[in-house]
Amino acid sequence: MYGIIKPHKITGTIRIPASKSHTIRRLLMAALGEGVSEIEYPLDSLDTRSCLEVCRALGVVIEESPVLQGGHQGGGVLRWLVRGIGAGAAGGTYKTPDKPLDVGNSGTTLFLALAAAALGREPITFTGDAQIRRRSGDPLLQALSGLGIRVSSAPQGCVPITVQGPWKGGRVRLPCPTSQYLSALLLAAPLAPVGTCTEIEVPLLNEKPYIEMTLSYLDAQHVTYEAAADCSWFRIRGGASYRPMNGPVPGDFSSAAFPACAGAITGGPVRLLGLDPEDSQGDKAFFAMLNDLGAEVYWEKQHDTGAVWVSRTGPLQAGNFDLNATPDLLPVMAVIAAYAEGETTLFNVAHARIKETDRIAVMARELRKLGVWTEERPDGLLIRGGTGSSRNLPVLPGGKVDGHGDHRVVMALAVAALGAEAPVEIRGVEVADVTYPGFLALLEHTPIA
Repeated sequence: MYGIIKPHKITGTIRIPASKSHTIRRLLMAALGEGVSEIEYPLDSLDTRSCLEVCRALGVVIEESPVLQGGHQGGGVLRWLVRGIGAGAAGGTYKTPDKPLDVGNSGTTLFLALAAAALGREPITFTGDAQIRRRSGDPLLQALSGLGIRVSSAPQGCVPITVQGPWKGGRVRLPCPTSQYLSALLLAAPLAPVGTCTEIEVPLLNEKPYIEMTLSYLDAQHVTYEAAADCSWFRIRGGASYRPMNGPVPGDFSSAAFPACAGAITGGPVRLLGLDPEDSQGDKAFFAMLNDLGAEVYWEKQHDTGAVWVSRTGPLQAGNFDLNATPDLLPVMAVIAAYAEGETTLFNVAHARIKETDRIAVMARELRKLGVWTEERPDGLLIRGGTGSSRNLPVLPGGKVDGHGDHRVVMALAVAALGAEAPVEIRGVEVADVTYPGFLALLEHTPIA
């Protein structure tokens, strides 16, 4: 599907959807845990639906309660009631699926559920869409094999992947170009049999804030573990169990970056609801980056979370940004750099090449189609922004671009169109629903077949 975004100003109040990273972690831990968990306001997107269906295929009972608006059923869901299988010390077991588990486009689901499935004694196979079939999980698979798991896969550690326990423990070395490998082991290892011990040496770790998020969940469950201060080593003993996971899911800073960028490019103001400035999500750093670029960012207290205002009255200014901890910000940072005066460097983010697409190459290619001077580097991008932003004039001429089946690329290009001189036509806009259902409607896009 194609979509056309016309240049216009974005203002007003926007409620940010729930965090995908939090939603999937809570769902999997609730599925593996004891009793019934009540997950309130989860993200209802293509990726989280993939995780939901994987859990159901493993025998987890999940009920969905609809949102009520004015006494009538509204869109989305209000909560998920998850009846866990009681893996770990509780002794629960998986239902053996009768076909491969399809994770769709969700890498988070693939890697985290893969390690969880390795706790069982029956073979379980995972598959996914065309992009997932190109994403290697080889470091994780080697680590699982070192822990006694039987593993088989397509070449380069791609799906279809089959794992079969039992988890025997041991010491493994796990380089993590993506933090998902380490989060997978950290969530599964406490549920290994009593007497097992899993030691993980981590010689490379990107996206450290996601590990801090995972550890916050283990801490909330009172799971004991040993860890090096720099997350280069962990020891986790088996025999634990997870208690019910209750409460609302925090808003998603990764998703919030896109309407925030829209406010900065077009002037705003936009007011974003549902974000907790104390949350462990690494992508909350985007708001500090906006400040450095010359946008105005103001936080206000909003009930038990927060609201943030983003606007711009002067020109955006270029800067240098290390995105190692926040690789998902590369597409949106590349776009705002196109509107900033001078040369912006995005660096130390080579692992953005192993996401849904090679985001470094893709963003360089598509921004050039819109007339932006861009230099692709091994670990990032150099972008020369236009001077039109100082006069509140468009700096992009408009045109046609391709989203490459990557939700963050599509949303970034859609935001870029808001400040252009003419409409931008984007191929593959439907994938925005992977993490942000309704985003393109928010930008008033025109869909075309």
